[in-house]
Amino acid sequence: MLGAPTPILRSFDETRARAFYFDFLGFELVFEHRFDPTAPLYIGIRKGDCVIHLSEHYGDATPGSAVRIPVDDVSAFMAELRAKGFGNARPGEPRETPWGTREITICDPAGNRLTFFTAIPES
Repeated sequence: MLGAPTPILRSFDETRARAFYFDFLGFELVFEHRFDPTAPLYIGIRKGDCVIHLSEHYGDATPGSAVRIPVDDVSAFMAELRAKGFGNARPGEPRETPWGTREITICDPAGNRLTFFTAIPES
């Protein structure tokens, strides 16, 4: 049996990544690790059942990666994010896809694309 995967996303700027993931998106810190005080940062973050690792290490991940994250109500999530008035990310209206979802995509400070989606109930 397989468990849920944990994506590793590339990060370049600790301050900007923390502001984006913690202050804007509402993730919480699970752990952080450095091999020594001057080493690159590797952290685990979580919001609900969504777990992501962010790494400043060369070779751990490719900037511009994409992750799809299910949410209960993408429209409500979008409204919550817009209300924060975050300077570098203002999500647009959710769009309906041919594969039966409503979704918004937001880029993080390293150019990784986070697509938050909700399945459209079949009528």
